[in-house]
Amino acid sequence: MNRRDFLRRSTLLATTPLIPAFIERTARAAEPEKDTVLVVIEMTGGNDGLNTVIPFRDDNYYKMRPTIGHPVNTVLKLNDSIGIHPSLNTLKQMHDQGALTVVQGVGYPNPDRSHFESMDRWHCGEIAAKVSGNGWLAKSVPDLAKSKGGGVPVVHVGTEKLPMACRGTTQGVFTLNQEQPFELKLGLPGSEEEDTRKKLLKEVAGLGVNDSQELLPFVQRRHLQTYSAFDKLQKVMKESETERLRGGMAANTLYAKADLVGRLISQGFGTRVFYLAIDGFDTHSNQSQTHAGLMQQIDQAVAVLFNRLRGNGDDKRTLVMTFSEFGRRAAENGSKGTDHGSGSSMFLVGPGARGGPVGTHPSLTDLTDGDLKYHTDFRRVYATILDQWLNVDSKTVLGEKFEHMDLLRKRA
Repeated sequence: MNRRDFLRRSTLLATTPLIPAFIERTARAAEPEKDTVLVVIEMTGGNDGLNTVIPFRDDNYYKMRPTIGHPVNTVLKLNDSIGIHPSLNTLKQMHDQGALTVVQGVGYPNPDRSHFESMDRWHCGEIAAKVSGNGWLAKSVPDLAKSKGGGVPVVHVGTEKLPMACRGTTQGVFTLNQEQPFELKLGLPGSEEEDTRKKLLKEVAGLGVNDSQELLPFVQRRHLQTYSAFDKLQKVMKESETERLRGGMAANTLYAKADLVGRLISQGFGTRVFYLAIDGFDTHSNQSQTHAGLMQQIDQAVAVLFNRLRGNGDDKRTLVMTFSEFGRRAAENGSKGTDHGSGSSMFLVGPGARGGPVGTHPSLTDLTDGDLKYHTDFRRVYATILDQWLNVDSKTVLGEKFEHMDLLRKRA
């Protein structure tokens, strides 16, 4: 099929709905064992890092948090001085297995307590007062798209609009909404029109890079992306939906998202980055119960993801990274909650993580306007993951070179 043939036959597709952004490489056999995968979990609202990574040996912690501080006997201890939230049982188990890295004292210069301004900086990997609007993952797409496994480089799972971290590229990113599963509508089911259109899409999808140096870029520019993996995706989503309903779990919970991501990774779709988010961390009042529930959801999501991946060894190539736009004030407020602050923590979870705490816990006696002081620029974490895990040039993404951190195990 040459360009002229395609143009002549493309009228068959003229009335079809916009095709989701599956790139033609999905049609080729994936090599899942070759490519690493990053699963990003955004904790929206400003997670309380001090009640996530807890300095249980420090009396100042309990003086500053007389009602919301976690008693020593409930903290899941990582060493002689710090532990994690009592709801993070799976993460504690992974820590004991050497598969949890806790990055302490993370932030950026001149922190902003605005949800929007601070989140924009994390999403773009920039700290300027006015960020570019191009996300750090979107800027990674050109390198991610070179993966041998093919597939769509970045997938956002959720009902929210595409996060800024994934915006700024014209291809290679799409959203999966579990409440609106894909349906292939190319005509009336079983009709000759539908069969003809499906055949055309498969023919276009089957073109290799060397089959037509003229046609392939033309098709890509028009965002005519192959449906060759549609049946596979539809099957995975139906399986996930069936299990979700059987367990009485609502759609688009973090657990349901993580379960779907685990299935997609196991099926070898070739996607390199999955982006998930969980809201509710703006805990200005009655924090204890709310925060415990949120921590439990994250713990359960990590559990379902890695339990599914361990069966075929895909856990070894999967890394989970958690982040939030800022931390909370060191002292609790009068409403048994915490207000916007800075200086927090990040988790890296998976067999590829180095394991153990990295950096020191911020001091509770040396504060800035009641906030924990950061000592690790979050862009160093990004740079390490980009260069050492995703094989993406971090300088191209972040605009400058940042010193790597000892966060990951060396891959064979």
